[in-house]
Amino acid sequence: MNTSRNRLTVLCYGDSNTFGASTADDPDGRYAPDERWTGVLQRKLGNGWTVIEEGLGGRTTISDDPVDGADKNGQTYLRPCLMSHRPLDWVIIMLGTNDLKTYFDKSAPEIADGIGTLVDDIRALKPGRNEDIPNILVVAPPVTLDKADQWTGLFEGGSEKSRLFAVEYARIAKDRGTHFFDAGSVVQSSTVDAIHLDRSAHERLGAALAEAIAILN
Repeated sequence: MNTSRNRLTVLCYGDSNTFGASTADDPDGRYAPDERWTGVLQRKLGNGWTVIEEGLGGRTTISDDPVDGADKNGQTYLRPCLMSHRPLDWVIIMLGTNDLKTYFDKSAPEIADGIGTLVDDIRALKPGRNEDIPNILVVAPPVTLDKADQWTGLFEGGSEKSRLFAVEYARIAKDRGTHFFDAGSVVQSSTVDAIHLDRSAHERLGAALAEAIAILN
């Protein structure tokens, strides 16, 4: 019998693409829970799993946002988030796109290093079962597209940097001994706004991550 105690738990920590920001005319600008990649992940993994969605639009890796505020700093919220949801079997981190904003002036390696800092924080806190380290899956966000007119220069030059995410995030995963997945291997950013994922991309990403976890678990 499958009880809540022996269900496996995965925390999905990300930005607007984990929140499910819609590229279509959806209520509140957000896909429905079962359409978001986290909802797809839950469906594909099945009843033996609990998928926790922690997505925030504008969230960075480890930086306060000088425009949108300190609450966008992914490192600031990570520790209480981990503590409130423990024990965790898996933590998936997909962040970095917002670090491409021009006013941060970060290189791809610097953004990846921010992911490394978050991994270090998880390992230090040990929010897994029996106060151990959970499985950590570092996900490189898909490449942003060159055409991002609606962002009025906010992500100028970001597409070129994002093309290095897969290599740099893989470096971080290897250095930290964590798992790695390149989201760009299965999805691409929407041509609607150049940054977010279309509904079909959420379906593909959730299914691919479920398959990866099933193999690695």
